[in-house]
Amino acid sequence: MGPVLAGMLQLLALMGALALAYVPLGTYMARVYSSEKHLRVEKWIYKGIGANPDAEMRWTAYLRGVLAFSAAGVLFLYLLQRLQGSLPGSLGFSSIEPAQAFDTAASFVTNTNWQSYAGEQAMGHVVQTAGLAVQNFVSAAVGIAVAVALVRGFARSRTGELGNFWADLVRGTVRVLVPVAAVAAVVLVACGAIQNFSGIHEVGQFMGGTQAWNGGAVASQEAIKELGTNGGGYFNANSAHPFENPTPFTNLFEIFLILVIPLALTRTFGVMVGSVKQGYAILATMVTIWVGFVALLMWTEFAHHGPALQAAGGAMEGKETRFGVGASALFGVSTTLTSTGAVDSFHSSFTGLGGGITMLGMMLGEIAPGGVGSGLYGMLIMAIIAVFIAGLMVGRTPEYLGKKIGSREIKLAACYILVTPALVLIFTAASMALPTPPHSMLNSGAHGFSEVLYAFTSASNNNGSAFAGLNANTDWYNTTTGLAMLLGRFVPMVFVLALAGSLAGQRPVPATAGTLRTEKPLFTGLLVGAILIITGLTYFPALALGPLAEGLA
Repeated sequence: MGPVLAGMLQLLALMGALALAYVPLGTYMARVYSSEKHLRVEKWIYKGIGANPDAEMRWTAYLRGVLAFSAAGVLFLYLLQRLQGSLPGSLGFSSIEPAQAFDTAASFVTNTNWQSYAGEQAMGHVVQTAGLAVQNFVSAAVGIAVAVALVRGFARSRTGELGNFWADLVRGTVRVLVPVAAVAAVVLVACGAIQNFSGIHEVGQFMGGTQAWNGGAVASQEAIKELGTNGGGYFNANSAHPFENPTPFTNLFEIFLILVIPLALTRTFGVMVGSVKQGYAILATMVTIWVGFVALLMWTEFAHHGPALQAAGGAMEGKETRFGVGASALFGVSTTLTSTGAVDSFHSSFTGLGGGITMLGMMLGEIAPGGVGSGLYGMLIMAIIAVFIAGLMVGRTPEYLGKKIGSREIKLAACYILVTPALVLIFTAASMALPTPPHSMLNSGAHGFSEVLYAFTSASNNNGSAFAGLNANTDWYNTTTGLAMLLGRFVPMVFVLALAGSLAGQRPVPATAGTLRTEKPLFTGLLVGAILIITGLTYFPALALGPLAEGLA
């Protein structure tokens, strides 16, 4: 079987598995977030944190809950790292330096999981399990909660109430993420991923010496790392490491975990607003972009001249031989079009245009299908922009799901889409203009610029993957990427929740003959076009200096 055919068969198998999970998982999550009952374990949690899960919140109160919980998470994780040298199970590792501890705390609380450290050489068992793994669960649950709040904004009328943040957070963790991740961890262990708390031990022979490896609760963290679109690896090689991702089957299974909740949330959206067709329209938009990017990246990586590349079946530099070009391209697109950031190959080793495709996937806002929660609310913001554009073309007040899109709504949507490009471009420009930051680049020229542009694109969009080559463990990059992650996560959430509150307070507008049918393929095409044009106009100059210049050289 040729490598191209193998890649296509894996793509078809993945799409089939996602299609089978779409309806049951999406419908189940709609019931979870619409239920008025509380499980016993949930009641214990509410009592422990002093929360009333039945109290409805306006958008300001919901936002205060998100920010307070996340701030507490940053502080706890920062202190845990700073105290690591005094904790049991530290494996002899010292405490993390302040700048790197801040960067890591911001990274995992914002669902980014950017890592300026090698996990097997820096983090002990307590930090990994009690710190990083816990944030993998709750940061994902926060993203889903904010998305559900926006969906309620569309579904409700003449009320400013969006539900209860604490109830949404706990339910998302207890009823969705924990059970699915537990099953996924068992599958990974059965397929060869490790799960233990062993210490550091030497194995094998390497260049005349031995290699030192430590064990860890790898399979359980790998499961939620992918399921929650987190991305932080137990080992520096991330999902290219055989302890995390041992076989071609686990590679495909991990891609499935990355995509299943973001895609199923479109079904949740459709059920909660009372029109599953609306959910299918958003799903079609996501799938169209995702399939297009997979096809482009496979083409750029397979389409090479020369006997060496032809013999290898494509550009194999930086890719695992047990996965090959097709599976690496599939993983690369899936991880950058979501906010996952896990990698099973080095994106810096992709072709010039291939690396640019992974970068562009993040620049879209990671909405196809995006992160858990963040992908859905990002796509709904783009749907509002598309409806507004359509309204301008026909000279009529735009409406979406029975809600008028007035000046307040469009201003909030516009502010949302401007935040991350501003962070990416400002921090990249500063890093190239100042005398010290460019010293961290391994390469010069267009590829070196791509290293810096990719780093801030990844951080600001809460992705977490790295282009490789850039030494990000400096005070400058630890501080600036940490700030980019915090601002890129929580400032857009302010606009999302404010928009949800504004929509929830409106009266529904009855559909007329002039109402744009947003469940039709025409709207899907309009939405895809709006996303690509807005992103292209925003980032084209930067892309022209980096991956486009390298790819066309």
